[in-house]
Amino acid sequence: MGMTDPIADMLTRIRNAQRQNFESVELPASKMKLEMLKIMKAEGFIKNYAVRKRKSHNVIKVFLKYGPDGEPAIEKLARVSKPSRRTYIDKRSIPLVAGGMGMAIISTSGGLMTSQEARKKGVGGELICTMW
Repeated sequence: MGMTDPIADMLTRIRNAQRQNFESVELPASKMKLEMLKIMKAEGFIKNYAVRKRKSHNVIKVFLKYGPDGEPAIEKLARVSKPSRRTYIDKRSIPLVAGGMGMAIISTSGGLMTSQEARKKGVGGELICTMW
């Protein structure tokens, strides 16, 4: 049986790896995951990521980021829109995550972007996840 929500699987793998203080975590590759990781790296939530070529399928290796005292860079990571219940927002209802300290990733007609970018551009879309 196939996986029903690969994005939730990615977020869970990252959460679990950070809980165990792993340096990195591997997950199956997809374009959507790569775009999300690009945003997470640009916003300082992860160190880096790399795509590893395999015979059967490609894998993304995510290098996790920790603070000076060993605390994870991502305090909370939550999936909002799910395959069973999609969550769409318009430009007026873009959430302010953790009082502006966090961010949301939104899938818009212009591609994936942070909640701050979507607010500036005045676009809404599917609210994928929130993190702080």
